[in-house]
Amino acid sequence: MNKKPMTLTAKVLWGMGLGIVVGLIMNISGLNDPGSFVNEYITNGLFWLIGKLFISGLMMLVVPLVFFSLVTGVIGIGDIRSLGKVGGKSFGLYLFTTAVAITIAILFGVVSGIGGSAPMASGAEFTAKEAPSLAQVLLDIVPTNIINAMALGKMLQVIFIAIILGIAILMVGEKAKPVVELFEIGNELMMKIVNIVMAVAPYAVFALLAKAIADLGLDLLLDLGGYVIVLILALLTHLFVTQMVLLKILSGMSPKIYLKKMKEVFVFAFSTSSSNATIPITLKAVTEKLGVKNSVASFSIPFGATINMDGTAIMQGVATVFIANIYGVELGLMGYLTVILMALLASIGTAGVPSAGLVMLSMVFIQVGIPVEGIGLVLGVDRLLDMVRTSVNVSGDGVVSVIVAKSEGKLQEDVFNDMNLNMDEEITIDRDTEKNIADMLEGFEKK
Repeated sequence: MNKKPMTLTAKVLWGMGLGIVVGLIMNISGLNDPGSFVNEYITNGLFWLIGKLFISGLMMLVVPLVFFSLVTGVIGIGDIRSLGKVGGKSFGLYLFTTAVAITIAILFGVVSGIGGSAPMASGAEFTAKEAPSLAQVLLDIVPTNIINAMALGKMLQVIFIAIILGIAILMVGEKAKPVVELFEIGNELMMKIVNIVMAVAPYAVFALLAKAIADLGLDLLLDLGGYVIVLILALLTHLFVTQMVLLKILSGMSPKIYLKKMKEVFVFAFSTSSSNATIPITLKAVTEKLGVKNSVASFSIPFGATINMDGTAIMQGVATVFIANIYGVELGLMGYLTVILMALLASIGTAGVPSAGLVMLSMVFIQVGIPVEGIGLVLGVDRLLDMVRTSVNVSGDGVVSVIVAKSEGKLQEDVFNDMNLNMDEEITIDRDTEKNIADMLEGFEKK
């Protein structure tokens, strides 16, 4: 009897587990000490290179995938008024979940009293960068140069361009049929490229986690234990309570099924610490496993990766309370309300890339009178915690997509509820693609 081949999700989980173990061994044993062979050529050499190549491959896909998918999604909606409803509902839900997230974070921070007995000293430094104003964020939505917006990966601008183009195609009507077919083919091609890039995912996840753990180790986590524990508890509460309650109440769908079908997305979000880099995987899971039609998912997923920063908002709330307590800054009710408002505004302007939330955290600190250099106290563990909060971010994207799709009649409930559909499917290069690549390579060899 032939053994069932291991799925990609299983391979990725193995890579994740082995990466953590190898990273801990390298850190605890001293093999990764600065200047050592392992540190120079393995951790910051081979592991860094593999991880960087994988993330670059995912980032390469983001703009064309979002562009083709969103244009076809707008065309698929058919009615421009429906697009307005999808966008309005998505935006409202994203802001609501972020407001709830920051409130939970502040409550956890205040109740736990973290930082009240910690020393006001840190060897780490943080230089605040200027955060964009709300007016600038709104101005940046409309690009002055379409090619430049795509080249720089400005997601709000790419989304704007795709929506306008999709609407224009709908307005042209039957004459635009060849263009519609072109975008549909382009969308299929991008999903095939996702499969090719995902073939190396287990090895990349191993390399990314091994490097992160080898560099950080457990010492930093133990030094900032209270902050780390409270932040993780707040993140998990928002993921497993807030988001799942909203999913059940507003869509009627099963949180248990949702979590099982999204586990692969969580692993990639955890490994890459980037909402944008996870877009291809999130989009594929939401459409193929959760049954959200592309006309909704193609808008809600990239839009969520850009403005939905529940995890980042929680970090800002817990860090604000923690560092305010360390420096003896009394925030009071108005201070906490200011933090909630600033976190909401910051979530719209925070890019979906690793550690971008620190820039927005400096903006919050300046507004409520907390010394910005206090960010240096949490800087050391931020990279590791960034992994957890990115998983919370992408979960929020998926939850909102399901809720909006259900309200618009764009959710295939039979697909969502089918635990056998796509669960054992390995996302890898299919046989036709393998044959085509082999034929192409053979052609190059003959030349």
